[in-house]
Amino acid sequence: MYKNICLINNNNGDTMKKTSISFGLVNIPVEMNPIIKNNDISFNQLHKKCLSRIRYVKFCPHCKKEVKKSDIIRGYEYKNDQYVTLTNEEFNELKSEDEKTIEIVGFVSLSEIDPIYFDASYILKVSTKSKSFSLFKEALKKTKRVALAKTVIGTKFYYVIIRLMGESLIMNTLYFENEVVIPDEVSDAKFTKQELDLAVQLINSLKIKFKPEEYVDEYQEKVKKALKQKEEGKAVKKSKVKNTKNIKDLMTALEMSLKNVS
Repeated sequence: MYKNICLINNNNGDTMKKTSISFGLVNIPVEMNPIIKNNDISFNQLHKKCLSRIRYVKFCPHCKKEVKKSDIIRGYEYKNDQYVTLTNEEFNELKSEDEKTIEIVGFVSLSEIDPIYFDASYILKVSTKSKSFSLFKEALKKTKRVALAKTVIGTKFYYVIIRLMGESLIMNTLYFENEVVIPDEVSDAKFTKQELDLAVQLINSLKIKFKPEEYVDEYQEKVKKALKQKEEGKAVKKSKVKNTKNIKDLMTALEMSLKNVS
């Protein structure tokens, strides 16, 4: 069993973590890579007057000097201006050996987990052929279940699910129950059977297949276009506003919506 977590930068600059899946008495060494990347355009903050980059200085008001990153520690304020501190070494001491692996606690149906609990996504893979890894994937496929496990990533403890996506083994971190805050709903308003029938008809008329490759970030595309226009010395064109009618009568709105999609 891997007793330590090793962080390595791969060729793409992403962080690759060596760990292992603990499955009963079976141990499966794996590499864990994040699979979500941020495609948002990155902007720098500039001084409006001279367009110079703004520099953020970590400053200690007591010592009246700039502080290096290596001189900064984390502190918990338990009373006003009174702190207890924990070093990285102490954080690591709090982790049990089991938490340094991905320890499976059971297997569930994916349908039991509401998507609201899903957080970050990782791919689990092996660098060389592994009989135990292949067997684990095939067993998940055969049982049509996903593994519920627990692990620590960085300094944060997570419950995770491990599931098949095609031939890839995907791990999703989960939010805890007390992190998901859903406000109470107001009492449902009454509607007629005819209104319900029209709403169902409208939904059926707009039924499509989910094809993620067809969906693009429209706002980021507009930002790219605006930046290109500015580079060429052109004015940024305002986006067109869709003409939408404000129809207060629900039946009329449903009927007109159906006409527009037919």
